[in-house]
Amino acid sequence: MIGYVTLGTKDAEAAKGFFDGLLGLLGANRMMDGGGFTLWGLGYDKPGLAITSPHNGEPATYGNGTMIALVVDKRSLVDDVHAKAIALGGTCEGPPGLRGEEGPTAFYAGYFRDLDGNKLCVYRMGPA
Repeated sequence: MIGYVTLGTKDAEAAKGFFDGLLGLLGANRMMDGGGFTLWGLGYDKPGLAITSPHNGEPATYGNGTMIALVVDKRSLVDDVHAKAIALGGTCEGPPGLRGEEGPTAFYAGYFRDLDGNKLCVYRMGPA
């Protein structure tokens, strides 16, 4: 149902470097880059993530309570993506770990903020 989500940025070049490094771990590539809009994804038939400066010319701000969750297929990739986000200058909002009980619907996640303060989560559902 979701085609793509867009995050506002104050510094497009810094944000591009952050998301190139981060989303590259997930196999995503820049699919569109021009006119102040950059989109990463795995294909046009799958959800993507974009950055842009706000159209209204006001400063980019993050939403309080807004978060984007990136799903991966193994817990080690949760650890790797979280570590990469921090290495790229992001901030930790909750280290990778199991939230709740182990089992078929176990939720293993790590939380971080990008360079503009946008909150993201990387997670794996299911057993280790």
